[in-house]
Amino acid sequence: MKRYSVFAVAREAARYHTGWERAWRKAEPKKKYDVIIIGGGGHGLATAYHLGKRFGIKNVAILEKGWLGGGNTGRNTTIIRSNYLQDPSAALYEKSRSLYETMSQDLNYNVMFSPRGVIMLAQTHHEVRGYQRTAHANALQGVKTEWISPTRVKDLVPIMNIAGPRYPVLGGLWQARGGTARHDAVAWGYARACSDMGMDVIQQCEVTAVRREGGKVVGVDTTKGAIDCDKLGIVVAGNSGHVAGLAGFRLPIESVALQALVSEPIKPCMDVVVMANTVHGYLSQSDKGEMVIGGGTDGYNNYTQRGSFHHIEETVRALIETFPMLSRLKMLRQWGGIVDVTGDRSPILSKTPVENVFINCGWGTGGFKATPGSGWAMAELIAKGHGPLTDAFGLERFREGRFIDESVAAGVAH
Repeated sequence: MKRYSVFAVAREAARYHTGWERAWRKAEPKKKYDVIIIGGGGHGLATAYHLGKRFGIKNVAILEKGWLGGGNTGRNTTIIRSNYLQDPSAALYEKSRSLYETMSQDLNYNVMFSPRGVIMLAQTHHEVRGYQRTAHANALQGVKTEWISPTRVKDLVPIMNIAGPRYPVLGGLWQARGGTARHDAVAWGYARACSDMGMDVIQQCEVTAVRREGGKVVGVDTTKGAIDCDKLGIVVAGNSGHVAGLAGFRLPIESVALQALVSEPIKPCMDVVVMANTVHGYLSQSDKGEMVIGGGTDGYNNYTQRGSFHHIEETVRALIETFPMLSRLKMLRQWGGIVDVTGDRSPILSKTPVENVFINCGWGTGGFKATPGSGWAMAELIAKGHGPLTDAFGLERFREGRFIDESVAAGVAH
């Protein structure tokens, strides 16, 4: 793999950019692999990357039924933060946030990580108490956050109306090292690094069956033929329940659509990320000037990857009181992603009832921020059978009643 650098750009410019190679190889499946990862999104690619980098396991195939990064990885609002209340959550997300800071250098691929800061607005007295509690918990966890006043919120986001009659801004939980990254670049960077290690990234390859013998996985059947493996990782987000069914077990998850939209591009007016959970909307401005807006999930289970008018109306109507300028913007485009939601709104990183089959799912609406940390932890789980970041997120916690309840305890499930 040729390294990207300013010298490489200058060299290729001199020869009219005719010497660039493909970012990753177009691979066809082999007969057998040590590990197969089902799912060519950010989490699946990050898992494969860390299997090779940390554990030397490079006989790996990443199988994607569509195109690489075409699922939730390319359909989110790119928010990165780690200010979670529960200790297992904070440890996992903080690991991920720290990996984002060096990802461009590690992958030799610009993922456009922008640590612009994230504010979680408190617009009720209940939220004030909840976020102050989280700030104290973060201090004990070693996660740097702080509670800030309404005046400081206004200084950070001048376009905000902090004196709204229904939802005034009473303060906020501020994480200065949170921010955003380019979601497509994250997937492409991992795919390039995996390919360079000799792994096979195979697109348009849908898994149709999981083959087992004596309670142990031996391979998968795909639209490109049968492929054997010693270990199998299932990392398919909203389709986790379906693929788990192919392997012969059920998951305590539901799949619902989460929608987002962007406005027409405007001049820079906001250089932080704002999450307003009382009205359930979150907002940032992209490098191209678009206002990136997200809201809540649909109220019913579905597998659609498109938006709907009523959800856009609810989200924008809720945000306009806090951001009046949004009322004068036109919508440029909208989309949806299929998110997999657990009962306690925390992920599942676990062994399964089938030997040597491992599952990574249940991230709900907050999976993108966890991409590198999830890959780090999942690779360790597959390679060693356990890991400090995954031990608390096993499937057995639902049977034991040992929940990691972020939605109730922290006031937000993102």
